[in-house]
Amino acid sequence: MNNGEAAEETRKKIIVVDDVKFHLLSLRECLKKRYDIFPAQSMEELFDVLKSVKPDLILLDINMPETDGFEVFEMLKSSQAHSKIPVMFLTSQMDRNTIVKGMRLGAVGFVQKPYKEEDLVERIETELNPDVKTKNQPVILAVDDNISILKSMHALLCSKYKVCTLPNPERIKELLRSVEPDLFILDCNMPILSGFDLVPIIRKHPEHQDTPIIFLTSEGTMDTVNAALHSGASDFMVKPVDDAKLIERVDHHLSNYRTLRQIRLCK
Repeated sequence: MNNGEAAEETRKKIIVVDDVKFHLLSLRECLKKRYDIFPAQSMEELFDVLKSVKPDLILLDINMPETDGFEVFEMLKSSQAHSKIPVMFLTSQMDRNTIVKGMRLGAVGFVQKPYKEEDLVERIETELNPDVKTKNQPVILAVDDNISILKSMHALLCSKYKVCTLPNPERIKELLRSVEPDLFILDCNMPILSGFDLVPIIRKHPEHQDTPIIFLTSEGTMDTVNAALHSGASDFMVKPVDDAKLIERVDHHLSNYRTLRQIRLCK
């Protein structure tokens, strides 16, 4: 067997399910250089493809006219033959209810429409190649004494990032011995240690002098905002936090942080 044949055999197989033909063609064009792509425009076509293909991943659109993605996913999970196939949702609905429902069903992640090709490939690669996922996923540490808020943030962000949650802020020194976050999300008002108390503790670590810190606060007054930024926070958001805006802010700060680190490495 020559090397070309071996390379073909190792290509991952992905079934893409979307009721819009244009979206299927676009996804196929985007991914065909790296993977073997099998399109399906309906639930019936998906299960027909599954008769002859054992995919490594299914990209599944949520919004379909006859049977939505959640229903299709439940049918897959109820089938002994298909229950262990990883499913990643394609969706324009990146609200908390959608994400939490998908994660509870067992989805491995979400890709938001419209997507950038490099972001889509990165999401797929982190799922199909566990070593790449462990190595490349940015780490977020969320600190809040409200456990339900921590669970919601974990569900919202864990498809793209490694999310660590801490309900007891007094344990942050202990946690920072074993975890090196790329971004912190801190609640302002917590008993024992507030977000304001945690910032100097974080900044004392040389590796975290420039790590982005996002404050969450229910007090969006100018005094609170100024105090947060003056304390060393990078950004602030007023509760209740809009999910899409939180994802946007996290992406923005992590992108800037990665650029800063690359500049430093080149010096």
